[in-house]
Amino acid sequence: MAEKFDIAIIGAGPGGFRAAKRCAQKGASVAIIEKEVVGGTCLNCGCIPSKALLASAHILLKAKQAAEMGINITSAVPDWPKIQSRRDEIIISLRKGMTDSMRALGKIKFIQGRAAILSPNKIEVETGSSPVEIQTEKIIIATGSEPIQIPQIPFDGQTVISSKEALTLPEIPKSMIIIGGGVIGCEMACVYAAMGTKITIIEAMPCLLPMEDKWVGRLLEREFKKLGIDILTGQKAASLDKSSSPAKLVLENGRTIESEKILVSVGRKPFIDKETIRSLNLKMSGPAIEINEKMETSIPGVYAIGDVTGKTYLAHGATAQAEAAAANATGGNKTLTDYSLIPRVIYTFPEVASVGKTEETCKAEGIETSVGKAFFRANGRAVAQNETAGEARVIRDNQSNKIVGITIVGATATELITPARMFIGTSEKAVHITFPHPTFSETMEEAIQND
Repeated sequence: MAEKFDIAIIGAGPGGFRAAKRCAQKGASVAIIEKEVVGGTCLNCGCIPSKALLASAHILLKAKQAAEMGINITSAVPDWPKIQSRRDEIIISLRKGMTDSMRALGKIKFIQGRAAILSPNKIEVETGSSPVEIQTEKIIIATGSEPIQIPQIPFDGQTVISSKEALTLPEIPKSMIIIGGGVIGCEMACVYAAMGTKITIIEAMPCLLPMEDKWVGRLLEREFKKLGIDILTGQKAASLDKSSSPAKLVLENGRTIESEKILVSVGRKPFIDKETIRSLNLKMSGPAIEINEKMETSIPGVYAIGDVTGKTYLAHGATAQAEAAAANATGGNKTLTDYSLIPRVIYTFPEVASVGKTEETCKAEGIETSVGKAFFRANGRAVAQNETAGEARVIRDNQSNKIVGITIVGATATELITPARMFIGTSEKAVHITFPHPTFSETMEEAIQND
């Protein structure tokens, strides 16, 4: 006998979890189906474990720099087993919190297994025992994404690893080549460089973080070199010889680099079963599910959110989409159109955060702009805290006189970007900033005045 629900959600990551809570709060009965564990990639092998490792790495670097601040620390060495144990404890604690939160609502049933969508109203879940059949009025697909492989250098989980294995290595490697200088590659470079690993980043584009403005990548490259990280931009990997240890990576220009580990982090791609695409006859946009501003797919009553839509590979982006999908699936009318207003954050050393349009996006769209700049080294709070690496830029549309984009590189940039978002769309030339963070207040006002 089939179990009946108002809404079935496939995937219990940040997007699926938020959608389930919102639908239940609206009074809907909800089934949330997850093939692995609650939390998805973000909690279990992505955002949270990487931030736990980055937090340890940041403290380690601060301890090594303590003498500059007049503090004598005789020894600062990583206890890798303890660092990994702490990571596990954080994941388990947050996972329990999510489970308890769903249970407390009383209208959400968690089903562990692989979901196969047979029709817009019927799902079969392969569990450890007999299959479970679900009848539902609406479906929200939140199946996430998976790492992209390089065909000539496939993952083996030992020498050639993805970000998932990079988070759980049993020992700190002596050397690591990171193929891909995007968000994941740069964050993992910071973790392992702080731990003492010799890091080499290989990026095919001219700069690190190619999705941001070039100045961001250049600034980060300068700071990474201080951490002992080698950076090869405009280079591609051609082949790998694993017959000896360390492995030998050959670049397209013929250069060979030896390394104990090869982390491939060239991006992620939407994950969706081919059977689901075929059974629903879903309209796709490349590998992603095509959606409209209401998160509706081409099939009435079927929604999609998160990485599987290819719109934003951010956990908080998925939750923004979840708010819209849940509202609309329960009779509301909520849209999400401008994804540039979802802050983009990168927890490197120094941090990078941006919101709105980049300078290069404005140029491509034919928007004439003025750019205000301010530097952390000219900020009293930043100097006092010995965190002077960084810059803030404010982009203004000359025609409308409105601020259309803000990028901050520097200490706590990821925390500062949320209040910075409030300036997008404003046209005041002089803005009195009342936020309590002195670095933000001084640096942002300087950038706004300078444009």
